[in-house]
Amino acid sequence: MLYSLKEASYYATTPIRLAARMTRDFWTSPLNPARDSVMGRNISAGADLFSNVTRRYGRPDWGIDQTEVNGVKVRVRQTVVWESPWCRLIQFDRDMADMRRAGKMQLDPGVLLVAPLSGHYATLLRGTVEALIPDHAVFVTDWSNARDVPMAEGRFDLDDYIDHIRTMLGVMGARAHVIGVCQPGPAVLAAAAMMAEDKDPGRPRSMTFMGSPIDARFSPTVTNRLAEERPFTWFQSNMIYTVPPPHPGVLRRVYPGFVQLASFMSMNMEKHQEAHKRYFDHLVAGDGDSADKHRVFYDEYLSVLDLTEEFYLQTVEKVFQKHLLPKGELYHRGRLVDPKAITDIALMTVEGELDDISGVGQTQAAHGLCPNIPDDRKELYIQPGVGHYGVFNGRRFKEEIFPRVAAFIRRTDPDFAS
Repeated sequence: MLYSLKEASYYATTPIRLAARMTRDFWTSPLNPARDSVMGRNISAGADLFSNVTRRYGRPDWGIDQTEVNGVKVRVRQTVVWESPWCRLIQFDRDMADMRRAGKMQLDPGVLLVAPLSGHYATLLRGTVEALIPDHAVFVTDWSNARDVPMAEGRFDLDDYIDHIRTMLGVMGARAHVIGVCQPGPAVLAAAAMMAEDKDPGRPRSMTFMGSPIDARFSPTVTNRLAEERPFTWFQSNMIYTVPPPHPGVLRRVYPGFVQLASFMSMNMEKHQEAHKRYFDHLVAGDGDSADKHRVFYDEYLSVLDLTEEFYLQTVEKVFQKHLLPKGELYHRGRLVDPKAITDIALMTVEGELDDISGVGQTQAAHGLCPNIPDDRKELYIQPGVGHYGVFNGRRFKEEIFPRVAAFIRRTDPDFAS
């Protein structure tokens, strides 16, 4: 019912939203002599704010069409190299002629960047991708919005998610490197463990976990406490809704992205309210640069996707309530997942000192679960002064975290180690 009410409210406000856009365009038109008046700027700012707050935010564009290698501009195009109804594997393919002009005559390490399937689109990792592209062959998991997948395509649960990771690593071949950002950590570790046990030739050379809940019992955050304090039935009853028409996934049971977004925003509601007030003030003052920065951030932050009921509930139960992986009790299709089987996959963990989603200790727990990886192929790093998003985005990531990750990847790859 909640999903239907949300959709109904969106369509009910459409005429008002269109009127607001027309009002904004009228009062910002260069043909309007009153556009720079106090009244005109206030009216257009209010109309713009209303239009943006009530509109629907779709899948953002990556906006990555070039990079720079050795001071040379290199064109980049996105290529889908594998896909299922639930995910597309996107390669950020660099133009080879431009790479030759930049003096790059050999292949770079292949990296599978596993994006979170936790409410936001993979474009949340845009900064991570931009940092990787110059010196790596980058592949990213672009997860589907569950409301857009027809019921005829069947279920998608945690086992399917692990299978997808294993399949995509196999598609990349030649033992690539894998980076799991936040939520995918346990699933990536499970896939790597089974591939190692099977001596799968597609197993990764290294795995890097960034702000991941490998063992959510360490430094529990508000999110962790919520999962532990509420019974499993509460999540079933309060977080799952049915997709209404006209979406292709009509009748599918999902954990809606807008529900998770509301939960996140409620944790810092005053901060978001103040941000929108500043946005209004920037528009009135004609500060276009500051207004654009606000739009860029919220265009990404407010773009959310739905998760299937089975995937979401299994993640809550197995990762955040029962902690099956660190307890050695996680099964994948009847098979026990054993991280001790990993011997030749290097391991790096990255945590943020101020992370309020995956607390310090949750990610580095992977080292204790993989005792048979040689110590010289392990690396543990805690970045001072950053929170969760700072672990994979922003200035501190680019200047302090990423150089360590890139050096670790090359050091643990015999094809590139000096």
